[in-house]
Parts: sequence; C-alpha cells; structure tokens
Amino acid sequence: MSRNAKINTLLLLIVAALAVLPLALGLGDDEEEPFAGADAQAETAITEIEPDYEPWFSPLYEPPSGEVESALFALQAAIGAGVLAYYFGLRKGRRQGAEQARTEADQPEAARLEASDGSDEPVDAGGPRPGTERV
Repeated sequence: MSRNAKINTLLLLIVAALAVLPLALGLGDDEEEPFAGADAQAETAITEIEPDYEPWFSPLYEPPSGEVESALFALQAAIGAGVLAYYFGLRKGRRQGAEQARTEADQPEAARLEASDGSDEPVDAGGPRPGTERV
C-alpha cells in the first residue's frame, strides 16, 4: 500500500471516529436537544444568565422552519465546497500546464515536431508550409 493510500485510510478512519464516537459514548443524552448548534446553545446559556437580555439586532431572513434552515446551510456548504474544488483544480491544472510547457521548451525543435504529428515537415496552424525544407 502506498504512502498516500495509508494517509487517506487513516484520515477516513479519523473522520468516521469523529462521527460515531459522540453517538456511541452517549454524549449529550442529558440535554433536551443533544446535538443542537452552537448558536442555539449560546442563546440558551445567555437566557439562563440574563433573562431580560435583548439582542442587538435581528436576522435579515428568518427561515420558516428548521428544515429550511438546514437546507440553506447545506446549500451554503455545497457552494463553498464547489468554490474550493474549482480553486484547487485550477491551481493543479495551471501547475501541470506549466510543467508541460517547461518539458516542451526543453525538447529540441526536431523532437517537438516529430512528437506533434509524426511527420518531418514543419507545421503551423495552416498545415505544412510549401517550399520549406528540413535541414
């Protein structure tokens, strides 16, 4: 097994453990909503400490239900993942293009022409040029 495969397997096991361990250990069983988000937990803690607390501002948009809120959060996460994947893919493509350009620049002219179409004639966008000879 290659080094990258071992690292990927280890990372996958860690992610699985992070997902399963809280459920297996019963973390949050004593709470009304065991896996509520940090915002809801903070709101509960603030109301316990200061019952008369008034928020400084209200949300611009209040989703009609928790399901809609979860769907919007998932959409936001998917868009963010798409943007990151595009960015890293673009970087990898540019790096591969630069490496290919360096490799082609290091090859002699004759080797590049033979690799491009297999013929010995110089080639440009319009095809072989009439009246040219290889030296």
